[in-house]
Amino acid sequence: MKDLTQGKIFKGLILFTLPLLLGNFFQVLYNTADTLIVGQTLGKDALASVGATGAINFLIIGFAQGLTSGLTIITAQRFGAGNKVGVKKSYATGLYFTVAVSVILAVLSVLFVGDLLRFMQTPAEIFEGARTFLTIMLGGMIATNLYAYLSNALRSLGDSKTPLYALIVASILNIIFEYVAILGFHLGLLGSSSATILAQLISVGFLFWHIRRKVPAFRLQREFWKLRKSEFIEHSGLALPMGFQSSIIAIGSITLQIALNTLGTNAVATQAIVSKIDQFAMLPMMSIGLAMATFAAQNFGAKQYLRINQGLYRALGLAVGWAIFFALVLNLLHFYFTTAFISPSQTDVLELCQHYYLVNGAFYWLLAILFVTRSTLQGLGDAKIPTICGVMELVMRAAVAILGVYLMNYTVIIASNPAAWIGSTVILIPTTIAMLRRFSARHRQDLLVS
Repeated sequence: MKDLTQGKIFKGLILFTLPLLLGNFFQVLYNTADTLIVGQTLGKDALASVGATGAINFLIIGFAQGLTSGLTIITAQRFGAGNKVGVKKSYATGLYFTVAVSVILAVLSVLFVGDLLRFMQTPAEIFEGARTFLTIMLGGMIATNLYAYLSNALRSLGDSKTPLYALIVASILNIIFEYVAILGFHLGLLGSSSATILAQLISVGFLFWHIRRKVPAFRLQREFWKLRKSEFIEHSGLALPMGFQSSIIAIGSITLQIALNTLGTNAVATQAIVSKIDQFAMLPMMSIGLAMATFAAQNFGAKQYLRINQGLYRALGLAVGWAIFFALVLNLLHFYFTTAFISPSQTDVLELCQHYYLVNGAFYWLLAILFVTRSTLQGLGDAKIPTICGVMELVMRAAVAILGVYLMNYTVIIASNPAAWIGSTVILIPTTIAMLRRFSARHRQDLLVS
């Protein structure tokens, strides 16, 4: 466990962020393994089948994982305030929440998976493959969501290393299982998705084992297993808005996916590739944002307001610097990034990918600001502004994507991402400036009182 309310801010953020960054890298590797292995062994149609499921996965599983983030922000605030009993109650409430939501969503998702794919106008030649892959991924989401919750819970106490170890093991196992399932047993997309869920289950088992042995803050006696109405209400107040925020953003992604589906298999295959590249671009931004959420939550609980401001300035510098650097590298080496996923002979897909990198890469710096400021507000327990920003992202992304479909213009469709980022930061930036001023005033007031 690491107390982020003390010590040098920049050093503390870096040391906490590095395991998060490595963890997010392996998470992307974990997810990308499906795309790489499927694309190189099963071909373009299978690759497009996996790509066509991404937005639906984001919508449903993203809701549950957004919810787990909200649950553990309360845990972090209580840890920062030194409330040991409150930490245990929060952990138990989060477990109940995660399991219940996962079971309900899994059942509903499996029942309506075909309808969802038809609604998204999934091309006929990849429909059955997408259905098979998505059914397994959504049916097994309890493993995905429990991993997310347990990892976020440990991070709320300042432990960003253990989730990394669990993810490294799961990533390696996922790659091994997937190759065996596809090349050894010839199970195709059924094998690919099943291998992923199995690897996630193993990582969940490891995290439970670790918590039981080495995390006394989460060691629950019988009285803590009782579900309390007051705890349920408090956790719902932050967790549900954050879950809905993730879903709102995902609906925008679904709109983009529907728009791309109208352009045919090449556009869908392109999206399957560039979405993975985007994940690598976002890794440090997301990691720094996650670090700031925990940093802000712990320091808010400890009433260290000026420290929150100082941490935010440093986090923004790191995230924006990375965004500019990666955008330059991506556009210079675009061919090598793309051909890691698909044969160089697919020239149409290569050209579409290059165009995507140029349009979206120019705005990565804005996305960095979005991640850091939104996560900071969430760490402070503000669910309202991030949710409004999510709605703005949805409106902007959907409007531009629909315009692109009307014009049958690929450039306009992919510009829906930068449009969404602009719409969100227009709200986030002035809100964050107001927060900085408010915390500075509180700090001055505390100095006068003392």
